[in-house]
Amino acid sequence: MTTKTQEGIIVYSTKWCSDCKRVKKFFGEQRIPYTNIDIENNPEAMAFVEKVNNGMRIIPTIICGDGSILSEPSNAELAVKLGLTIKARRGFYDAIIIGSGPAGLTAAIFLTRERLDTLVIERGGLGGQVSMTQTMENFPGFSEGISGSDFADRLVKQARRFGTEILQAQDVLDIRPDGQYLSVSTSDGSEYGCKAALLATGAQYRRLGVPGEEELIGINIHFCATCDAAFYRNKKVLVIGGGNSGFQEGLFISKFADEVDIVEFLPQVKASPILQESVARNPKMKVITNHLVRGFRGNGKLEGIAVEDRATHKLIEWYYDGVFIFIGLSPNAEFIKDKIKTNSFGFIETDKTLMTSMPGLFAAGDVRAESTKQAASAAGEGATAALMIRQYLDQEG
Repeated sequence: MTTKTQEGIIVYSTKWCSDCKRVKKFFGEQRIPYTNIDIENNPEAMAFVEKVNNGMRIIPTIICGDGSILSEPSNAELAVKLGLTIKARRGFYDAIIIGSGPAGLTAAIFLTRERLDTLVIERGGLGGQVSMTQTMENFPGFSEGISGSDFADRLVKQARRFGTEILQAQDVLDIRPDGQYLSVSTSDGSEYGCKAALLATGAQYRRLGVPGEEELIGINIHFCATCDAAFYRNKKVLVIGGGNSGFQEGLFISKFADEVDIVEFLPQVKASPILQESVARNPKMKVITNHLVRGFRGNGKLEGIAVEDRATHKLIEWYYDGVFIFIGLSPNAEFIKDKIKTNSFGFIETDKTLMTSMPGLFAAGDVRAESTKQAASAAGEGATAALMIRQYLDQEG
């Protein structure tokens, strides 16, 4: 539910400001829309920032929908202002679920229907990565497809209807055994105990790891089309990645940009035939294969992209206003990877009950090794994990 504070948010910022990037990332993760105003080349905006900050040029300066002003706020301050629930009602639960995507929320629905006290902890927007998908066309039950945000909202509403308690804007820093229980530590210094826990933290888009990438992330390099495509209205955009994500997100970006090119490292793309056909019919789009992005050039903004033609090994430079990267996934498991068994890519390994190598700690969805990285299967794994958790709790007494 959107509050008055969340409506009509304006962020006064610059492209080079790290705190501005952090704040805009926070809004993107929480699926909260905002209008960005770059003050560097806008004397009126700069004067406004100085006026509301007693002559100081403090960025980011944020105008909330209720008219209040926040200057260089922390993520915690933003969470409180936006009315997000960041503290649990009690200290101990039957089950704690980390992650609110299809796996986590489906598990929560099953567990709370069994009258098990369940807490969901989410660091980003409720619904997980699926909430940022333009359209889901292959989830059973939606013959005409459904937007990712609508699907996520339905999951959240259903989980809450059965009594699931949900925390937002909280990172889980650690999970450790505590006698016969588990202890979950969060970024605000809180600790919550539970009889069992479920890791449903999903995965995030992988980075290229090439020169210039890190410096331009959040400026001209992005990983979320629904978050940032609107910034490229009437501009030229490059999408890196020829799989389903690259094609699907590229089609969404084409609603704003004048030109959207997709580049693939391999000689052939991997996107489904139906997506390839959709891109082929789009006059704004073209696909370039067998080319490797070697790096990005720019000082505060993107000025050029170094690319290798893999057929000739010739290095060339391309020019685009923005870049979106969709080259696969990395598991969101950094905080736990040294405590449980993972595969060579960092995805969590489980037994047939979906329990990890730590007793009482289960895993489901995209973060789990051998999962299919599809929303429908993640929901199925969430349901399975909930049944296995209930069985585990019955056995443990």
